[in-house]
Amino acid sequence: MQEIPDLSENSIEQILTILEKEKEISCSLPGNGILHIEKELPYLVIYRQRKNDRGTRRFVTNEASYLIIGNQDFPGYQKLLYKISDKISADLEAFLLCEIYAGEPGSSKIRIKGPAKRLPSTLDRLKEDFLKVNSEFTGLYLDTEILDTPHRQAENTEALMEVEDAKNCGAVILGLEIPPVYRNENNELYPVFFRRFKDFLIKAIHRSFFEFIRVQTSGGVASYNALGRKYLKQKVFDIDKKLAEIEKSYQFLWLVSPSNIHEIKQEFFNSNYEKVIDYHYRLLPIDPDILKRRLYNLPMEEIDDPAMSYLFREKREELDMQITMLNERGTKNFLYDSIRLYKGVENVLCEEARAILRDVDEEDVNEDEHLIDSKEFSSLARKEFDYYREQDENFKCKVHIRKDVNIMMVSQGELYIPEDYKMNRIEAEALIQHEVGTHVLTYYNGSSQPLRQLSIGLADYDPLQEGLAVMSEFMVDGLTANRLRILAGRVIAGEALMNGGDFQEIFRLLKMEYGFSPERAFNITSRIMQGGGFMKDIIYLKGLVLLKEYLKEGGDYEPLLAGKFGINHTGIIKELTDRKVLNPVKVKPSYLHSEKMCEKLELIRQGLSLPQMVCK
Repeated sequence: MQEIPDLSENSIEQILTILEKEKEISCSLPGNGILHIEKELPYLVIYRQRKNDRGTRRFVTNEASYLIIGNQDFPGYQKLLYKISDKISADLEAFLLCEIYAGEPGSSKIRIKGPAKRLPSTLDRLKEDFLKVNSEFTGLYLDTEILDTPHRQAENTEALMEVEDAKNCGAVILGLEIPPVYRNENNELYPVFFRRFKDFLIKAIHRSFFEFIRVQTSGGVASYNALGRKYLKQKVFDIDKKLAEIEKSYQFLWLVSPSNIHEIKQEFFNSNYEKVIDYHYRLLPIDPDILKRRLYNLPMEEIDDPAMSYLFREKREELDMQITMLNERGTKNFLYDSIRLYKGVENVLCEEARAILRDVDEEDVNEDEHLIDSKEFSSLARKEFDYYREQDENFKCKVHIRKDVNIMMVSQGELYIPEDYKMNRIEAEALIQHEVGTHVLTYYNGSSQPLRQLSIGLADYDPLQEGLAVMSEFMVDGLTANRLRILAGRVIAGEALMNGGDFQEIFRLLKMEYGFSPERAFNITSRIMQGGGFMKDIIYLKGLVLLKEYLKEGGDYEPLLAGKFGINHTGIIKELTDRKVLNPVKVKPSYLHSEKMCEKLELIRQGLSLPQMVCK
């Protein structure tokens, strides 16, 4: 941060010169003041330092354009405001100075002080949003009023600028008096309430600023989402890095899967589907207590950016649950935590699963069909990699053919294939897009983002990730009847587990009632029972259903490939992309925007059912 020692004419001209050349500035000013203008926006949010005013300053400090007025040389700050307003209003036709300050203790009114006739849509929008505060927060009773008065500052304080001076420099002054309901009489914050109240306030202010920009200026801002900071504070990247380090310190799926699955299967089949031996798990490479201490030592309460605060807190909760589950493998508590982590199985999803199993018959395997081996499959995968490299020369990914893996998987953006793996041509095309066109691609796109969480995965990213992977199979005519039935069977198994079913009961349900072969029934059951009851497998069908609904309602497909995140994050991802915090999709799969995909997307938007998605 650049230091400006005084607010002389020369110093103010220096600030204006930086703004002219760089279109952004971050500098310290006399009396502990700060000026931060990240991009040329037609507004400045202002806070004056006051004693015993905890919290109010933080309503301002995450804005893309803000001024903290220091506790000395107020006339110098007035000159600075005049000059900045004069400069930016000349370019953008108008400039809004919005001062935020706390009302008196015990106040129950949000007061919007501004020219009601000159800015009707801006002030009405602000009032409309503020009036929702009582329904947003239980037990809060605040009123909101617009005061059309020339005195827009806090009582017993000097005006930022006289109204006539404001007119001369193209500025409009707005005062926001906020009741200090976020702290007690001892000037101590209610931290949880303050965070939510601050996020609510900032969103409402941004909506009104967008209305001002849209009506009063020539600023080309696409939506209110674009008004947040483009350059995140360093503490955001520090926490992002540490969250990634914590997650990478253990392999969750590896540690909850049994190390003796082959013995379990052999004993179960030899005993005519009766005997289930104990699951054995790998030793933990981490101490859960130490890891949780590291997790909760991260100072997330210092993050004022509403979007980043939400994403990080959500991720912390997910990691906390995963670490707890690792400590409870093989116990009943593991199942309860698993239900919480994966949100359980809803009746609507179970009905979708039953409809699939009712309407889609299991297909017989063609023994004479030509099968592709692991080497041939790796060659197909490399062709897809070449397609990505044409889009981005920095794309790098390796294919590993290994004896010590029993399923095809992607780890850290690398593709692992079992040495003895065989599949037919249709399955190969589907797997290419499932593993490479989704998991490898979103890992790479996520790793190209400034936030590591986008490559590792935001909280609850799995359903959308697997939904995209299965949808990609459909897009290349590779979604088979058996594949869709397995996804449905996993949901049925999850429902049975939540209803108290044990291994043998769930296996018999799948085999006898739903017609699964013993091999497939065992695979579904053994996976749902690992750890003590693991609900992760329900997310494949759940993600497909959520994605199908999203697309049916007109959602865009391509932005979903920008990294690993959940369907509930699409709004935040769009906001961060609009703010230019995140980058657009870097590499795209070969099927995207093909004629075949356009046709299939139209069918989905017309209401194609899941059973109808099976490729004949």
